[in-house]
Amino acid sequence: MANFGGHAIPGSFFLLYGFWLTVKHILHHYWRTNQPKGRPIMPPLFKRLAYIEGGFQIFASFVGIMVEQFVVDGPHAHLYDSQNKSWVKLMNWQHSTMYLFFGISGIALVISTASKLVPAGIERLAVSLALFVEGFLFYYHVHSRPPLDAHIHSLLLVAVFSGSACTMLEVFMRNHIILEQLRACLFILQGSWFYQIGFVLYPLSGPEWDLNLHNNIMFVTMCFCWHLAVALLFVTCTSAAVWFSVKRFSRQGRDIEIGMRKTSSNSSSQKALLEESEEE
Repeated sequence: MANFGGHAIPGSFFLLYGFWLTVKHILHHYWRTNQPKGRPIMPPLFKRLAYIEGGFQIFASFVGIMVEQFVVDGPHAHLYDSQNKSWVKLMNWQHSTMYLFFGISGIALVISTASKLVPAGIERLAVSLALFVEGFLFYYHVHSRPPLDAHIHSLLLVAVFSGSACTMLEVFMRNHIILEQLRACLFILQGSWFYQIGFVLYPLSGPEWDLNLHNNIMFVTMCFCWHLAVALLFVTCTSAAVWFSVKRFSRQGRDIEIGMRKTSSNSSSQKALLEESEEE
């Protein structure tokens, strides 16, 4: 991650994943609120989407690990150099470990979707654990760095640990739309903040930031609050757009179905009248 691209790649993943969670949870919530009680079984479409989501997590994690390990200056699966008696690229190994746990969460999602024997909520527990490991490793990731560098990464921990706690609550409070959308919002916040870290530490244009200036730390802290506000607004607008779109299309579908029933009923009545007139 020692460049802008290294922060943009995970940032893009978290942004897309947060957007997907926003759409998915609203679709699930709409389906639940429009079903009679006692019908908890999800339609096959949602199961297929869960398989795709889990498969994407596994694939993205595998690609992330391969990139961290086998990039030109990567450790190439060597953890310790016995000749020089030193560790080999521990930062890459930490990133690989983060990706590993997100891959495990993808496996948990696929297994929990495929088998009813798996306890409910195991996939959320795996996501919570993956976020905790990410934050835990990042906490010891930025020691002995300049003040602004350490501070901007510590703000990332707010989003990461909050997401972990929120997801852990979902293990015990199933189908809670507020917690589900809050988790999506925190993923989006994490993704946008990865981009902000990249722009601050590795600016694409303009002068470099003074990593020791206190005013820069104050601005970055305020900027984090702006990112949170934008993430909340984005989740709210996306949720509303998806809800009303689905509601409109489902109403149109019911109207078409009612119209077809009326047409079928009218044609049956006309056929019966013709048969009676022929008999007379």
